[in-house]
Amino acid sequence: MICNEIRLEPMSVDATTVRRIAHLARIAVTDDDIPHLQGELNAILAFVEELDTVDVTGVEPMTSVTPMALIQREDVVTDGGYPDDIVANAPMTEDHFFMVPKVVE
Repeated sequence: MICNEIRLEPMSVDATTVRRIAHLARIAVTDDDIPHLQGELNAILAFVEELDTVDVTGVEPMTSVTPMALIQREDVVTDGGYPDDIVANAPMTEDHFFMVPKVVE
């Protein structure tokens, strides 16, 4: 099945869904914020549904809006060779390793 043949039911976000999204995103929202956020989310979903009407037949997928060739380098395994430089600015090191305070008891 081709993606642009799939038709989904129009989606609408209710107040309960707004609260759930806010909880999952760890965003504190008040009851006064809910109607505004509900309208914003429904507008975003309406725009996405509008994009579904665009005919993309024959349009190749792309990774950038401008055509470009990715620069590639040879895949070589190295050990770095300069561990002193890497840990030079660290507040605590031992045997070329970063040391951090214990955070779990």
